[in-house]
Amino acid sequence: MTAIAVTIAGSDSGGGAGIQADLKTFSALGVYGASVITALTAQNTRGVTGIHETPPDFVRAQMDAVFSDLAVNAVKIGMLANPEVIRAVADGLEAWRQTVVVLDPVMIAASGDPLLREEAVATLREVLIPRALVLTPNLPEAARLLETGPADGKDAMLAQAKALMDLGAHSVLLKGGHADGPESVDLFLSNAGPLWLTARRHPTQNTHGTGCTLSSAIAAGLAKGLHLEEAVAEAKRYVTDAIVAADGLKIGHGHGPVHHFHSLWKGLHA
Repeated sequence: MTAIAVTIAGSDSGGGAGIQADLKTFSALGVYGASVITALTAQNTRGVTGIHETPPDFVRAQMDAVFSDLAVNAVKIGMLANPEVIRAVADGLEAWRQTVVVLDPVMIAASGDPLLREEAVATLREVLIPRALVLTPNLPEAARLLETGPADGKDAMLAQAKALMDLGAHSVLLKGGHADGPESVDLFLSNAGPLWLTARRHPTQNTHGTGCTLSSAIAAGLAKGLHLEEAVAEAKRYVTDAIVAADGLKIGHGHGPVHHFHSLWKGLHA
């Protein structure tokens, strides 16, 4: 049986994040990818210059088309620009009984440009987080969801991850990439307890799409039947290797993308 994952997210015209990063990740990890596009962004490695939001009824039409035909094993959710689209996605998940959901609460692009309206945060918190098998915020996103300051250490990360689970998420991967120090430390928290995932921080400006890539790698692992903790750990390893290999690509003049095909493009780097 072919493993299938669906990404519900925005399009990045520069190819480094969003739908494009998700489909590259699925493909690199041996999973067939389908997509539901929630917004078009005019974007490159330097920033976002425009956003065109998909009408909610067309988001739902895409979901109906995909889920009525494909035997979907996992769903990754990324950029959802407004409350109406968030509700449309939640209704579609309910209608098609999708429970293997990786929710990446995308709020700000790597360039610093906002991708989620302020009024949509409460809707995301109330109607979509309770549907997440795993929620994958970075430190600023977790702080915004909880209306507090970013966690500044392991104790604070654990407290915030517990608070996010109290919002209804089955589990939380709190990403520590925005913290300081020689290591990037993530916390995966589920009912089984905390699991700390550590990787040496690699000095590079080519980190565009890391959050999208990590969440879609988790979805790919789940689509292939991995247990949740195993899928998270494998995804962490994949994105770490993609960051380390990112300088082998020469893409754009700003924050370049991670190297999704680092294990496949042997000798073919630009």
